[in-house]
Amino acid sequence: MLLEATRQCEDEIGRRLVPYTTTETFRAEGVDPDEYGGSAMVPMSIQATLGMSYAQSLGGGDLVRHLWLDQKAPKYPEMWAYSGVSIVIIRSYGGTQNLPASAILGGPEPDTGHIWFQLGTFLPVGSRVAVTSTGGYSIAIPASLVRACKYLTAYHIIRELDPGSTSHNPEQLHTDAMYILSNWLAS
Repeated sequence: MLLEATRQCEDEIGRRLVPYTTTETFRAEGVDPDEYGGSAMVPMSIQATLGMSYAQSLGGGDLVRHLWLDQKAPKYPEMWAYSGVSIVIIRSYGGTQNLPASAILGGPEPDTGHIWFQLGTFLPVGSRVAVTSTGGYSIAIPASLVRACKYLTAYHIIRELDPGSTSHNPEQLHTDAMYILSNWLAS
C-alpha cells in the first residue's frame, strides 16, 4: 500500500521523488556563442585544448555544452542527490561514445538538473544524448511528502476494507493528500 501511495504521489506532481534509476534521452540543441573557446583567444586548460582540437579534426561545427535533466528536485534540493550518472552520445552522423566522467564539468545540479560538458566535448547539435542516473530524495524525505503518502495509504486502506462501516472519511484523507501535493506540482 505504501508503494502504491508513493507512486500516486509521484503521478500527481509529475516527478519521481523516492530513489529511482532511469534513462532520459534528449536531442542536443543550441550553443551559447559566448562559450566558443579557441576563436576568441581565450586561454583554455590542456584538456579543453585537446578536446577542441579533436572536435575540429572530426569536422564538428557547433558543439553543445549544456543539458537539463527532467528529473530534479521540485523542492528542497539539499535533500536530493544524484549518483551513478552515465552519459552516452549517439551522434547525428554516426558514432556512439560513452562519455567519461572527466568530460562533465559540473552536475547534474539537484535544483535544475543542469549538466555542463567540458569545452571540446564532441557533442554536435542534433545528436541524441542518453543520460542514465540514480536520484531522488535519498538524504531525507521531506515531511510534507511523508504526510501526503500516509494520507493516501490510509485512504486506500479504508476504501478497500469497507468505507461504509467506519466513521473515517476516506474522501477527506484523499482531499488532504491532494492539497499537500498541490504545492509540489512540477514547474
